[in-house]
Amino acid sequence: MRKFWLLFAQATTIGLAALFIIQTLRPTMLPNAARNGVVTLYENAADNGSQIPTVGFSGAAQKVMPAVVNIYTSNETKAQTSPFGNDPRFKFFFGDQFEDNAPQQSSSLGSGVIVSHDGYILTNHHVIEGADQIEVALADGRNAKGHIIGSDPETDLAVIKIDLANNLPAITFGHAEQSRVGDIVLAIGNPFGVGQTVTMGIVSALKRNHLGLNTFENFIQTDAAINPGNSGGALVDVNGNLIGINSAIYSPNGGSLGIGFAIPVSTAKKIMEQIIQSGSVTRGWIGVAVQEITPELAESFKLGNTQGVLISEVVRGSPADKAGIKAGDILTSVADKALTDSGSMLETISALAPGKTVLLKLLRNQTEVAVQVKVGKRPRPKPQE
Repeated sequence: MRKFWLLFAQATTIGLAALFIIQTLRPTMLPNAARNGVVTLYENAADNGSQIPTVGFSGAAQKVMPAVVNIYTSNETKAQTSPFGNDPRFKFFFGDQFEDNAPQQSSSLGSGVIVSHDGYILTNHHVIEGADQIEVALADGRNAKGHIIGSDPETDLAVIKIDLANNLPAITFGHAEQSRVGDIVLAIGNPFGVGQTVTMGIVSALKRNHLGLNTFENFIQTDAAINPGNSGGALVDVNGNLIGINSAIYSPNGGSLGIGFAIPVSTAKKIMEQIIQSGSVTRGWIGVAVQEITPELAESFKLGNTQGVLISEVVRGSPADKAGIKAGDILTSVADKALTDSGSMLETISALAPGKTVLLKLLRNQTEVAVQVKVGKRPRPKPQE
């Protein structure tokens, strides 16, 4: 019996020592630890659930590349009218290249991401804007005609669909809200039309706005090389999960200078679902133009702080006009939600359902005023010529 207990004690000691060594040197070899709360959750030992691979990022790239497509669009335009009309002598030397109303083909190139096995593809609005024909090239060499389901110019997102067998490779959605500055990311698309390309970088900033690119901005900034043709392509984490749709670059000459912007997948998913359900995106609108309250304006209006936004214009006949809101009023809250700047005001109002009546609080001549406003539907922006 004594010998048995001696063997048991030795085995226990060796086991604890081995566990200590593994826990210290290779903690990922242990099962995921349980965290108690409302329910028992199991979390990966690595931060953010994204352990950096030890042999490169080929696994993530191979997982994503089949779901990233190339998008070719074309539209017919009219040739410039010849100042010589139908002069036969002019045609003798120059042919019909200046013939009145002769159709010309112009094409553009971008990327997209397959989001469902039945052929829905998420891309940028500017990739398909004005297109008469859309052709989608898959990574496996297949081509298909695409048709537009809907688009949203104010976030620069669009959804198209191809009709192929219901076994298309679909990307896995990640959690952009968990992204942190310094996370490694991959950008996948078709830059300059050379073919599908993977570039690597890091998340260099989050929640970039006031860039003047879109009406609604909340960009992920990355230094992964994004070039013309990458628009609409995938920005993924090291596990191959989609965290953003590549949208724009900062560059004076069209090439990548290490500052690219992607639309977070959290935004893209909401817009995509609305487009698939109804073909468009519906937002609330009250019909005012606003500007930020600077310290100088706060002093001029004798305000104690710079909270809220200054209403600089009210659209005639708009919900705000009908409710008695005036230029010069300071909007401080919408539906009891305090406003900090013009961005928070725009997001708060656009999230309201058209037809809903909400309470707005204003400051007018240093006196608080409360008004009820029936929210309207935000007009679709006019296409740029």
